Amino acid sequence: MMDAIFRVDGTRVIPSPNAAGPWDPTMQHGSAPAALVAWAAEAIPTPQPMQVVRLTIDLMRPVPLTPLTIETDVLRAGRKIQLCEVRLLADGVTVVRATVLKIKSGDALALPPEAADVAVTLPGPDQSTPEDRNFSSSPFVDGISIRAARGRFASVGPGAIWYRVDWPLVEGAPVSPLMRAVVASDFCNATAVPLDFKNWTFINADLTVSLARQPVGDWILLDGETFIGPHGAGIATAKLGDARGYFGRAVQSLVIEKR
Repeated sequence: MMDAIFRVDGTRVIPSPNAAGPWDPTMQHGSAPAALVAWAAEAIPTPQPMQVVRLTIDLMRPVPLTPLTIETDVLRAGRKIQLCEVRLLADGVTVVRATVLKIKSGDALALPPEAADVAVTLPGPDQSTPEDRNFSSSPFVDGISIRAARGRFASVGPGAIWYRVDWPLVEGAPVSPLMRAVVASDFCNATAVPLDFKNWTFINADLTVSLARQPVGDWILLDGETFIGPHGAGIATAKLGDARGYFGRAVQSLVIEKR
């Protein structure tokens, strides 16, 4: 059994060394704080059942492998929606700020056939190409299973990749469907890659995940597309899918730099 990425005690969070990303061994992989934000947002009480439909994370600063503080606020509470804010602080400085929109979740609607889920026609995870996780210097990636349905992970060209979280993320808590979707979504910029990693960096400054429904199963598909501008900015996008079909979208704003 692998150790959890985070231990949470009230508002205090202790990260595992396995939260580290590929850029700096003292800093977290972006998926780790994104998962923590999703967990904290789902823990905010609602007056009636609600589902998260949009999560926007601004990475204010690199997130260190040091104790963090979680702060949450409800910005708007209504009968149909809740808008809340989640902040992660390191030594009193905000390193992550996120807003999360929830919408009331009622009984299943009798939708017409044309409104049904759009099926994923790409190979499923069992039919896709397993990726060797040893290519990455990121400890966090050691706890992610990656299988390529189209293209190859972190290789130049179009990409559609299945991701599965194998880490326990928050000690004592299950990995929720939302957390699985958010962790996978942070890999947008390594899914459909327009530039060679050996010559360029394209780190994301934010992440927005929008969901029409909660995902099902352990595997999340990113069916990706990336656009690069001429002056140092880009966006990495992906359709999010699972065993039932497509259910959402993810977008990252990229900072493009020559190595």
